[in-house]
Amino acid sequence: MSEPAGQTARRVALEVLNRCDRRRGDSRQVLHEHIETIQATGVKAAATDMVYGVLRNRALLDKLISRCSGLPGGRIRMNLRNILRIGMYELVYSPATPEHAAVNEAVNLAHAAGGRKGAGFVNAVLRNAARMISRRSAPLRDAAARRCIPYDVVTGCEFGEDILPDPMSDTAAYLAEAYSLPQWLVEDWLQHHGAEAARRICAASNRRPGIYVQPNTLRTTAEELFNIFSAAGVACDIVAGGTMLKLRAHTAIESLPGYGEGLFIVQDPTAAGVVKMLAAAPGQTVLDLCAAPGGKTVGLAQLMQDRGRIVATDIDAERLGMVAENCRRLGITIVECAAQDRLAEAVASSAHWDAVLVDVPCSNTGVLARRPEVRLRLTPGAIQSLAGVQLRLLEQAAAIVSPGGRICYSTCSIQTSENIEVVETFLRRHPAFHPERQELTLPFVAEDLSFDFDGGFVAVLLRQR
Repeated sequence: MSEPAGQTARRVALEVLNRCDRRRGDSRQVLHEHIETIQATGVKAAATDMVYGVLRNRALLDKLISRCSGLPGGRIRMNLRNILRIGMYELVYSPATPEHAAVNEAVNLAHAAGGRKGAGFVNAVLRNAARMISRRSAPLRDAAARRCIPYDVVTGCEFGEDILPDPMSDTAAYLAEAYSLPQWLVEDWLQHHGAEAARRICAASNRRPGIYVQPNTLRTTAEELFNIFSAAGVACDIVAGGTMLKLRAHTAIESLPGYGEGLFIVQDPTAAGVVKMLAAAPGQTVLDLCAAPGGKTVGLAQLMQDRGRIVATDIDAERLGMVAENCRRLGITIVECAAQDRLAEAVASSAHWDAVLVDVPCSNTGVLARRPEVRLRLTPGAIQSLAGVQLRLLEQAAAIVSPGGRICYSTCSIQTSENIEVVETFLRRHPAFHPERQELTLPFVAEDLSFDFDGGFVAVLLRQR
């Protein structure tokens, strides 16, 4: 099947970004809806990189566009604004793309979208930016911090003049601008983790995240899956203590060997570690209270060797269907999906619950690299509101788990107010529980880019007999 005429990566990225602006939705969902019919893997990969790259770095891209145009962003038409963002992203963050290609393709997009006048404007802005850049690929250790925009942990785009605030006099402002993050969020990380850890969090929050494959241990092992991938020409490495594979290049997951046979799921190492903390055993009865899309559910089933019972529920009925689909593909038989209106009935069907997994809705500050649009709408008030929801879900779990059983509370957040503070409030109200284990994982990316993972929090709470 051939691609629709004109379906280039830049055109796809532009359409997705425009839709994200209009719908303010999940970028992953919008991107998937738009590219699922595209056959060319290269177009998909390049469009995905542009969409996520623009969203991760949008605040700084907009600052550069204003600086090079002399206009505030609000005075530039949305369609041209996103074309400029794509072109500026390629100039600053994609040094492998030739400068003339980044500029000329953006001009072509503008000509199609807004005619000669729009094309001329885009051409002028991007050529101004190109003239300001002295080195598109400069080692961060050799460049002046105020003039070099980092695009990974060791390299950046160096300008001939100061672009960023002084990191020595205002660390929060520097990190917020360099990594297009809300300054209040960076200040929180500085307060709780210190300057060096905050810098690492910011860098990992803007990384191009790796793709990690978790083998279905009911059917295969990491070593066997590695051999299957290698035989099919899929370059990968065994990582995470020999338990997972990391793909060396982005590819369509459904096209990987073994996907249809249910040999694996895609999961970040931090997410995979949550169910290992709970350590559910074969034969137990477990409730997964916020199960969709099902990665942790199937992880539980694998640890339990597909023996026992897992009831999975979620407030989103459509996403709950993804849990059932994942279980079917992986050959898991012990998971029952129960819609929210059937949850009370499902809970009453067992006299004893050994464990409840509560993977709560959260701010997603540990997964900003994968959920880049979150930084555009997150507020301190939203986090406080989420903490209330999280506490209510934890208390719902407490009413279900049996004496001697465990609650596993997890988030994709690294905010203290959503993690340890929620747990401490719960423990004060529920003295029958005591903490067994808890762990905060901060987002990480290695300097050689060989390994990376998301941030998150997990606490295992034991209900005393």
